[in-house]
Amino acid sequence: MEFFAAAAERDRPASARASSGHSGSTGSGSRSGPGGQALLLSESPALAAGPPALFQGLNQRERDQVLSHGRRRVLDRGRTLFAQGTANDGVYLVESGRIRVFYSAPSGREITLAYWHPGNFVGGPDVFGSGQHLWSGVTVSASTVVHLPAKALRALVLQIPALGVGLIEGLAFKGKCYSALAQMLGTRSVTERLAQLLLHLVDAYGVEDVDGIETGGVLIGAVFTHADLAHMVGATRQWVTISLKRLQAAGVLRAGKGGLVVLKPELLRDSAEITAIAGRR
Repeated sequence: MEFFAAAAERDRPASARASSGHSGSTGSGSRSGPGGQALLLSESPALAAGPPALFQGLNQRERDQVLSHGRRRVLDRGRTLFAQGTANDGVYLVESGRIRVFYSAPSGREITLAYWHPGNFVGGPDVFGSGQHLWSGVTVSASTVVHLPAKALRALVLQIPALGVGLIEGLAFKGKCYSALAQMLGTRSVTERLAQLLLHLVDAYGVEDVDGIETGGVLIGAVFTHADLAHMVGATRQWVTISLKRLQAAGVLRAGKGGLVVLKPELLRDSAEITAIAGRR
């Protein structure tokens, strides 16, 4: 099975989640709800909770002022926001959808740095436009973003200190994320990284599995291909497919009607056990 599941709550527009406590189309998001979180490979629960929303320290007048300098774009799945090596020009506020940020090696191999959801911004680290993009950003679902050009963003930060604080906090969080990813890639086996990623997916997208109530299974309610998982853990698609089949044979997970169902998350947390099942690589 290539696709894990059907659409998730996070892929709904921010305005459709407003009644659940999420902001509408202001790009402010919410740290406590799904909209303000990010998906990344890390062992830190604090990082998995996501960064503070960029607009959380701004009042409504300041938010309106910032957005008046931006240009809203509605994009289909698979559209490139910015490309590695091109000139940086500000940031993109994510209002709805998901943005995948990834690095491409000269060989063409890709490593996913993170998936960013509503309430976050992408396009750094040179948010004021003094350099080139170090990675690329692409939409993985229909998304709405607001582009704040570098020149306008610099002027706004001088007028609205809380916006500057939000940018600093956001960039600091991203720095921690990418540092955590480097640590995982350097100190954990691919098998351990896959297990950690599956646990993150359960925490971030887990929904009750109607077909597995008796088994206590948790359905991963989001769309990720085996290639997507491979790009996150630094492996090949073929290796991910084989490893998932081994985990299924051992009863750790199963392929349900809606996608992948995790049956025994406790085994994913046991490095020795999961290595014995899926093999070390």
